[in-house]
Order: sequence, then structure tokens, then C-alpha cells
Amino acid sequence: MGADSILSSFFDRRKRGIHLPEKLHEECGVFGIYDRNNLTLAPLVYYGLFALQHRGQESCGIAINDDGYIRCHKAMGLVGEVFKPEVLQKLTGTIAVGHVRYSTTGGSVYENAQPLVTQYVKGTLSIAHNGNLTNTVRLRQELEDEGAIFQTTIDSEVIAYQLAKERVKTHSIESAVEAAMNVIEGAFALLVMSPRKLIAARDRYGFKPLCIGKIQDSYVFASETCALDAAGAEFVRDVEPGEIVICDENGLHSIRTHCSGKCSKCIFEYIYFARPDSYIDGVSVFEARLEAGRLLARQYPVDADVVIGVPESGLDAANGFSLESGIPLVRGFVKNNYIGRTFIKPEQLQRQEAVSIKLNPVKSSVCGKRVVMIDDSIVRGTTIAHIVGMLKACGALEVHVRISAPPFMHPCFYGTDVPSGDKLIARQHSIEDICRVIGADSLGYLQADSLGDMISEPGHRFCDACFTGNYPNAVTGINTGGNGKDDIELSNACAGIGQ
Repeated sequence: MGADSILSSFFDRRKRGIHLPEKLHEECGVFGIYDRNNLTLAPLVYYGLFALQHRGQESCGIAINDDGYIRCHKAMGLVGEVFKPEVLQKLTGTIAVGHVRYSTTGGSVYENAQPLVTQYVKGTLSIAHNGNLTNTVRLRQELEDEGAIFQTTIDSEVIAYQLAKERVKTHSIESAVEAAMNVIEGAFALLVMSPRKLIAARDRYGFKPLCIGKIQDSYVFASETCALDAAGAEFVRDVEPGEIVICDENGLHSIRTHCSGKCSKCIFEYIYFARPDSYIDGVSVFEARLEAGRLLARQYPVDADVVIGVPESGLDAANGFSLESGIPLVRGFVKNNYIGRTFIKPEQLQRQEAVSIKLNPVKSSVCGKRVVMIDDSIVRGTTIAHIVGMLKACGALEVHVRISAPPFMHPCFYGTDVPSGDKLIARQHSIEDICRVIGADSLGYLQADSLGDMISEPGHRFCDACFTGNYPNAVTGINTGGNGKDDIELSNACAGIGQ
């Protein structure tokens, strides 16, 4: 398979899902509990998923193991819509996994909701997955050639089949996970529930976050620490990149054969995806965003009267900009928090009208003022142009835009919905041109070489490929020529997306 066909396959799979053209989206969040204290699990998983709702709003589900019998309830919609009290009362057992989903691979349909529950010769497996495999096309084809019949279009089912395939050749489910990790490539934070065990696994680069908590003697796994807090769990530690953590009747133990010491966690977790009250691999998301604002103030100083942030992830960076610059921070926008999943989609309205309904400026904060507006990113530029226009229509004398991330230049292959190069405004225009297109008086992006300073990482232990094109695995280079195409060079040494 050549580079062009690889890209075509990759983006064709994306087109089966929802395309939200301006703001980026994560793929999903996972949560699991192994009960050793006679806990009532369903409400705890509900609270955990509710705290992870920001990671996916298309579908959600909970699977609970009751002495080998799996009860699973999942549906399209938000956690509060899907799990009514009468549903939770029926979900009883001693091991549970939960999931919230946003689709980047596979469409937004019920069949693709998770957790996946698979019956196979050794019994039952339930899995919940956050991330994106880079060798899905090849693995799926191999499995289909061996007789596998897929019920979904998501790469998580490829993982489930691979686990089942390995389990018939190994003595335990954890050995099957270990063997499968020799085959699957890309990004995954994975929970696997067997009849007697709960297993957590993280890819060898640690692209996606996964942490461990504890409620008395019961163990909890979650995509973010905020979900541990919601369930009343005490944080224990993060799952290490490449680590397989097994929880059974004997407690917690792990397999580290895939732990190489490498780390390439997604930097956009700190910029946008994670909740500000979470800690990702020991780093406070709130403090990272605050530092991003401070860095922006030092890198792009400006004479202005007020600083405002675009809700939600622009607010903390705006706070940092204000603290560093001494320019007062004011509330610049009111966000309508009651626009849920069923709100009319942007393609059914003029996008500008949709933005106006979701976000409205506070006129008294900006009228007659020189405004610094902080946002987390610019993808296509259409939404931010409308926001700048709204501020000026409210009487802002100047609008100086500062972005707490570098310019998006490349697609992401690990589960972040960064579109192809021809959809990225920074690939098509210079910063000066973008400033003119969005109607700003000045524009500054966070400098890519300061990302490590944002999270106080002395080494380059994060993935910034969507900004730099430096992919940690499988994809080794990208041609950023001005033709709007992304031409990938593949490593011959890896089991990546081209093999």
C-alpha cells in the first residue's frame, strides 16, 4: 500500500464518523473498577463517566461482570441521558468497565458504541479503548482472511479479535494482552474485563492517559484523575507507557515487557482535551494552561486594556497571560452550557449562527477596549473569525488574538481529530495572512519549542506531531509542500500503517 492510498484509507475511515470542522475532539474516555469491598459499582462508574463526559458525547456504555455473566447497557447520547436510575439498578456485579465515545475511526452509530462484549471459545471479553491504531487496515484484513466477521467499523474490535486470537494460544488473559501488544501499533489506553480479572494497558509511548486509583481495597482505572475524584477514589499512580496492570483476587500486579522507558504523551491533553482539575502523568492540566498563557505574554507582548478567554480551555491560559502581563482579566463571553448532543448541528445552519447561539460576548467588558483574546487553537479559522467579528461588533477597538498552541500543520494518527492538510488554515496561509483572514489586529501562536516549558518537562517526552510533523512511531516524516496533500514516508522497520 503506497503513501497516497494509506492516507486515503485513513481519511476515508474518518469520513464515516462525525466531522466537526473547527474544534478538535478526542476519541473517548475509559473507566473501570475491580471490587474487593462489596461496593455498588454502577453508580461509581456513572460518576466516573460523567466526569469524563468532555472526552466524548456521542455514545456511552457500562459493562458489569456478575460472576462471569456480563450485563451491558450502552446507547447513543450523554451519560445522564443513557443511564437513568432504573437502568443502573439492573447493572450489578463485581467488575465493571465504562466508556464515553467520540468517533474518529468508525461512524457515530450504536454498533460502534463501547464497551465491546465479545463471546469466544474461552468465554467472554469486554473492552473499552481510547486511542487510534495505526495498523488497523492491515490487521483487519488479516483477521477477515482468517474468517473473522466484524460487527463494527472501529479499531477497538480489531483489538478484541486480536486478544481472542492470542488467548487461545496462551495460559492467561494477561499473556494474551502481552502478545497482542506485539502486534497492535499506535495509541491505546485499554481496559479488558475477563470473567475474573480487570486489566489495564497503555501503549509503549503512552500517547493516551490512564491512571490507577483505589477505594478501600478496590482498584479503579480512569482516563483522568478527575474521574477518580468523582468516584471517591484515591489516586495511586499513572499506568506507565507499555505497562500491563492486572487486578484480580490477589490484588494488583503488572507486566513491564513493553516498557521501554520512552514516553510520547499527547501534548494536546494539556492544551485542550483534559479537564483542568486533572493531573496527566503527574502534571497539573490547570498549571500547564496557566503557564501557556504566561509564555504567550512573554513571547507576544501587546498594549491592551483587558484579557479575555474563549471558554472553556482558553480561560486558564487567559488567566496566565493576565498574571504575566499585568493586564486585567475580565469575563469576555457567556457560553450556553445547555446546548447538548441533540442541538441542531452546524451543517444545518450557517456556522456563524451556531457560534452566536453557543457563545455571546459580554459587551460591557469589551466595548471601547483594546482586547487580548486567548483561545486554544485555530483549525480552519472560520469560528475564530466570527468570534473576532462579534467582539468588534460589540465595540472592541482592537482584538489581539493569542493561541495557546502552535499552528496545526499535520494530521494526527493517534486518536485526535486533526483533519488533513488542505483543511488546516496554517498549512495554507502565513500567520500574517491568517491574522488578516480572521480580522484580528495581531496574532501570536505559542512557540513549538516552548511546549516542554509549558508542562515543565526537561526532556521531549511528549508528542507534538500535529505541530511539527515529528511522529514518534510508524509515520516517520511528512511532506509539507503547498499542494494540500500529506505525503507520508513510512518506516520499513515497524508494523505501521503501510505494511
